[in-house]
Amino acid sequence: MCDPARVRTAYKCRAYPDETQEQVLLRTFGCVRLVWNRTLAARHARWRHERTGTSYAQTDRALTELKKDPDLAFLNQISSVPLQQALRHQHKAFSAFFARRARYPRFKSRRSRQSAHYTRSAFSLRGGELRLAKTEPLLFVWSWPETDLTGLDPAMVIVSREPDGRWYVTFTTHAPGPEALSAAGRAVGVDLGVKDFAVTSGGERIANPRHLERKARRLARYQRRLARCQRGSANRAKAAAKVARAHRKVRDARRDFLHRASTRLVRSADTIVIEDLNVSGMVRNRHLARAISDCGGASSAASSPTNASAVDASWS
Repeated sequence: MCDPARVRTAYKCRAYPDETQEQVLLRTFGCVRLVWNRTLAARHARWRHERTGTSYAQTDRALTELKKDPDLAFLNQISSVPLQQALRHQHKAFSAFFARRARYPRFKSRRSRQSAHYTRSAFSLRGGELRLAKTEPLLFVWSWPETDLTGLDPAMVIVSREPDGRWYVTFTTHAPGPEALSAAGRAVGVDLGVKDFAVTSGGERIANPRHLERKARRLARYQRRLARCQRGSANRAKAAAKVARAHRKVRDARRDFLHRASTRLVRSADTIVIEDLNVSGMVRNRHLARAISDCGGASSAASSPTNASAVDASWS
């Protein structure tokens, strides 16, 4: 059991696989996607015909049968760990859905983000060199000089490829919990908005940077180019990558802004109270949907089951 004084931490780094590694990883992504989609379809069929759920053990046995199929012999050419992890994640996704913590699991598409999860039995990290199952050492860039990579003991490694073509490797590990911040001696209420991203009870206004609005014209131009390309062509793939890169820049700018704003609030108050908003209902207004969505993260900040959410800011 994990020490409660330790927290789960993830380090996400840019990865640069060579051509051979790309082929192996892309094949792994395809197999993970196939196992996920076939297992999800089998769950649907079992419920439709028998009105019974599917356990993890049943999906595990089904995976064994899939590997025996001559038409799916390629499943045996990759590490079995990512395939088993796909089954575990789907089981957890359904548990979260039935507990009303998440939406219903969906089928995976080859045009979305692709990923494969490797547990300790399928990778090694020695002397800062990462080796995945059935691949040569994977080149990546470590961006945390204050953390010694050679002393890292990750519990899982996640390799992913974004729609814009960038590769990433994520190390998940358990680290000591953060030290408690010194008491600020005050509480603050936060009113979320559109014109201003947020207004605090102390009168501070946090401006809405409107990241999507600033990139809208360029993004629209890329989308028009994508619409004119023939489906399945190389030019369409290049145009889709440009659209994905434009979205990624907006997403990264939003994330950076939210981290800076939230960190400043946490360090300035002991208790933070945020109004409860039905953001999912508000975005149904077609006149305000883009402006509300462009606030980037208002939905997560306001998703509280009570009328107001109080956040203890004693921890960074």
